[in-house]
Amino acid sequence: MKPGYIFAAIAVVAIIAFGIYMIDIDMTEEAQLPDVELKVEGGNLPEFDAEVGDIEVGTEEVKIDVPTIDIQSPEEANDDG
Repeated sequence: MKPGYIFAAIAVVAIIAFGIYMIDIDMTEEAQLPDVELKVEGGNLPEFDAEVGDIEVGTEEVKIDVPTIDIQSPEEANDDG
């Protein structure tokens, strides 16, 4: 192990020990949430009037001619020629 890592580890341990043993925090007064009054009155949702178009969805059979492809590997080409 390199000496730099050993010194870094010792420094980290010293800082942690200082943080734990040298700082003492005591609570002198307990926390209290503020008193809140909430008054809610009736509300109103917005109203909308929308006109939308009609959409018709359907299916239709269509015949498509698909071309055929003839692929020959290089081995087949050498056997033919």
